[in-house]
Amino acid sequence: MPPKADINKAGWEQSDFPILCETCLGDNAFVRMSKQEYGRSCGTCARPFTVFRWNPGTGMRYKTTVICQTCAKIKNVCQTCLLDLEYGLPTQVRDTALAVENDAPTSEINREYYAQNMESRLEGSKSLLDSNRASSAGKEMLKQLARTDPYYKRNLNNELSKQNIPDRYHGRNDPVAHKIMSTHASTLGLAPPEDKSITSLFLSSLPSMATEDSIRTRVVQSLPSVPPSQIKSIVHVAKSRCAFVNFKDRETAETAAHAWANGFEIGEETATVKWGRSKGGSNGKPKPVASSSEFAVSYAL
Repeated sequence: MPPKADINKAGWEQSDFPILCETCLGDNAFVRMSKQEYGRSCGTCARPFTVFRWNPGTGMRYKTTVICQTCAKIKNVCQTCLLDLEYGLPTQVRDTALAVENDAPTSEINREYYAQNMESRLEGSKSLLDSNRASSAGKEMLKQLARTDPYYKRNLNNELSKQNIPDRYHGRNDPVAHKIMSTHASTLGLAPPEDKSITSLFLSSLPSMATEDSIRTRVVQSLPSVPPSQIKSIVHVAKSRCAFVNFKDRETAETAAHAWANGFEIGEETATVKWGRSKGGSNGKPKPVASSSEFAVSYAL
């Protein structure tokens, strides 16, 4: 609690220097910052915090911190652009790759209480995020997408500041993240088919010991942002070591495709992922299916 502060300031944040990515800090070694204690409310938890403002370089626009340090540490993000400090990516991209569930409350009633509780857990730690527990496919995805070098030209425009701060922070409905993941999935052969009725993903080279239950469990674990109720069905063909994951809508199927772009990891193996095919024939009528095995193989071709 700030010294000599009244009880209403309990939990308000004071700091001497912001948590920033190299890009937002700028390439000026002698950058000067203005500091205003309790200058604004945090864009996520709504608690007053110390606001910093500075110019990152000649011809650049002035920048300011928009979230408090506690919230920045919880997500391991920059206080200004809200991008991940390790990978330089939107939180939605990082959390999708790491299969991290966002458990932070978004309601005004609980978010300040949550931030205060997390602050005590953060004592002596830079962040609570543990990227080491990610699957090998998730780590490979982050390795391929990571932006490790500063990109100072970003300081010339204001694209990120036009986005919704809570959505960017919590990793939901982020158009920048969606574009990054869509491009990545397409590059790896998972471009969404034009037929919007296709809401299935085909998994091949599954472990021989895989079962429908084990596949379902792994699907739910790898898609923490997707409610289990959005999984319509799972058709497992043990003999062919393949399965279909059928979702209730196209949006959910695309979310899964983004998450599994580098493969679907189950057990000690990584299954190959492809979009399902339309069940309609050339005349628009459904093709007859003789058996579940034939059904699965026909989709894999």
